[in-house]
Amino acid sequence: MAVEAHATAKYIRTSAQKAGLVLDLIRGRDVNHALATLKFARKGVARDIEKVLRSAIANAQTKDGFGGDVDRLFVTACFANQGPSQKRIRPAPMGRAFRVVKRTAHLTVKVAERPSKVVAATTPGEETRPRRKGAAPKAKPAKPTAKASGAKKSTKKSEAKA
Repeated sequence: MAVEAHATAKYIRTSAQKAGLVLDLIRGRDVNHALATLKFARKGVARDIEKVLRSAIANAQTKDGFGGDVDRLFVTACFANQGPSQKRIRPAPMGRAFRVVKRTAHLTVKVAERPSKVVAATTPGEETRPRRKGAAPKAKPAKPTAKASGAKKSTKKSEAKA
């Protein structure tokens, strides 16, 4: 059975939409490619996502039944949920005030171990597929088309003239 693990970072100071752009880059990739992608991503939130991914990898390593090979881990799911927003006031001219919303996000990364490929052992004299008797499969006969049969298409104009 494949090992699954996840890690979550809460109250990260970024919007969930901005984090989602970076999370889309690593979804479905194996962890080594995902870490390399995050290292060279030009977004500030990539550093926080890298920490969460490393934590998920460590969580998978500590689970019972883990094969011990980190190279077999891949990112099954990653998403950013919206956290609570901090509301602040920015002074504006003539006694007015503008509201500033400082958003937060909860980042979650799930990793799982790829199932190992099972190869059936065969004896030297045994074949993997049974041989087919006879020649190649018969080709289906082609259907006659209107041009090949010599039939003329009838149109409304020709019917009206007749």
